[in-house]
Amino acid sequence: RIVYGLSGLFALDSLGSGFFVQSLLALWLYNTFDLSLATTAAILFWAGLCSAVSYLVAVPLAARIGLINTMVFTHLPSSLMVMALPFAPNLAVAIALLLARAALSNMDVPTRNSYVMAVVTPAERPAAASMTATAKSLATAAGPALAGWLMTASAFAWPLLIGGALKATYDLLLLWRFQRVKPPEEQ
Repeated sequence: RIVYGLSGLFALDSLGSGFFVQSLLALWLYNTFDLSLATTAAILFWAGLCSAVSYLVAVPLAARIGLINTMVFTHLPSSLMVMALPFAPNLAVAIALLLARAALSNMDVPTRNSYVMAVVTPAERPAAASMTATAKSLATAAGPALAGWLMTASAFAWPLLIGGALKATYDLLLLWRFQRVKPPEEQ
């Protein structure tokens, strides 16, 4: 039951992520700020580095505040930053939001994997990993198609707003549903 609930929530998060995959984000940056591909690539490079560092920061943070709290309290601000992007008044603010988001957005990945493995029995771990990964992959596939349609239907950055809202909803539901389901090392 826990794995089904987590799989559904992880799918919601991945659907939200699919609304602003890097290619669509690059297109939005180009359309909004008339950026060159080289500048866009440089921004995405630095965002990727910030994201990689966030994996490392997640470990000591999770040891201090717990796995679920690390997932939610780093991911929710990053989701809100995505939602703020369409309202960025200039390129500098947009870049700051993107880099800050990247520095927070992936702290939930190692903690999520650790949490799933901790709350199921050892015999259930392969199935839990498979089910949660499959749900995430299927949901991620739908996002770009919906985002592409939205980008052709309107000049406004609806994919960023909707994707961020889906991810924020995931964060709040995860906190509400699983805050009291503690892994053994947190009990």
